[in-house]
Amino acid sequence: MDDVDRRIIEILLEDGRAAYAAIGDRVGLSASAVKRRMDRLVADGVISGFTAVLDPDVLGWTTEAYVQVHCRGTISPEELRAAFGRVPEVHAAATVSGTADAILRIVAQDVRDLERALERVRQETANVDRTETAIVLSRLIDRRTAGPA
Repeated sequence: MDDVDRRIIEILLEDGRAAYAAIGDRVGLSASAVKRRMDRLVADGVISGFTAVLDPDVLGWTTEAYVQVHCRGTISPEELRAAFGRVPEVHAAATVSGTADAILRIVAQDVRDLERALERVRQETANVDRTETAIVLSRLIDRRTAGPA
């Protein structure tokens, strides 16, 4: 991966629907050359997919929370992934170091919907001991990428 590939990725992060020609104009390549590079980035696993990014506020999902999940005993990441995956309000989940076993990002319509989602998290994961929830008041930074390209 060279600097041109990195620039193409930056452009895609700004506008995932950018046309090959528009990207080519910005990086100094033809549309077909951009397509070949993007195909290679996909084949190499650098780009793992393309997706729509939704605005939760526009959809009426006005409540966002981060939830620490504390479990009794041990539970595998695979079991947690399966359990959390059954709760559609869970938009992201990760195992973490520290006192919690996992952290969730939940997006819900309102506080009542959040409460129902938390109950489902507890029901789907039989050995949840407790959860700690922090409701988001405002998003300060929201980068849509995992890190620098």
